[in-house]
Amino acid sequence: MEQVKLFIELTRLKKPIGYMLLFWPCAWGLTLGYNFSTDIKTYFIYLIFFFSGAVLMRSAGCIVNDILDRKFDKKVFRTKNRPIASKKISVTLALFYSAILCLIALLVLINFNYFTIILALASMPLAFSYPLMKRYTYWPQLFLGITFNYGLILGWTSITNEISLIPIILYLGSIFWTLGYDTIYGFQDINDDEIIGLKSTSIKFKKNPLIFLNFSYVMFVISIFLIGILAELNYLSLIFFILTIYNLYYIQLANLNIKSPKICFKIFKSNNLLGFIVYLGLLVGKI
Repeated sequence: MEQVKLFIELTRLKKPIGYMLLFWPCAWGLTLGYNFSTDIKTYFIYLIFFFSGAVLMRSAGCIVNDILDRKFDKKVFRTKNRPIASKKISVTLALFYSAILCLIALLVLINFNYFTIILALASMPLAFSYPLMKRYTYWPQLFLGITFNYGLILGWTSITNEISLIPIILYLGSIFWTLGYDTIYGFQDINDDEIIGLKSTSIKFKKNPLIFLNFSYVMFVISIFLIGILAELNYLSLIFFILTIYNLYYIQLANLNIKSPKICFKIFKSNNLLGFIVYLGLLVGKI
């Protein structure tokens, strides 16, 4: 039971915000690409596949992240007790866990068309190299955005078997969404990160974060309205898109205090609700 508890802690299974932020773009892409006049059963089956894949790959990604960052995690107050950093789990065992999770994820992936499988496999270097970016660039959040929102493209291609302008626009907008919420998340560790020499957009824009965050969220909002027009979503979707703007500016930015880790984490978690709101907007807009 102790090993089970350590595995759950290692993979962050008790912190669903991580895999939900990976899942929502998948659900967006799937919903945009799906023809709801056909069999609705396939839609829900694919939704379950993408949710399972998000949980599995996020769990594997957490393990790889903790292996690569184990020396840094020891020096950061929030992460010093993680299983690998505290040597409760060995690197060898952690690699074994990660391999098993990736294998199960592959079993989920092979249920899709060949084009989607190839695109998904091509994203693996991005997924496992992201943890290294904070050592070399102030833009690790950009690499996270490229990786975390890749599922939007996969959701679309799993239905259409091709790429078009609509998912690309929302994908680019979603990268800005991730730039915003992960910059807010990064303010929790900014003091420790500066001491040990790690980089982030949180550090880069710490003197005036609202300019960068407003720009990022504006780009995200623009992408949503653009795909609403291009995908010819019905007017009911506007209700949810307005709620999205409310979340971004009145729940998140209006309450931001970069000196309070507790507030930053609360704002970061609110993006799960935002992902659900955007999903409902797309779903209602298509139906």
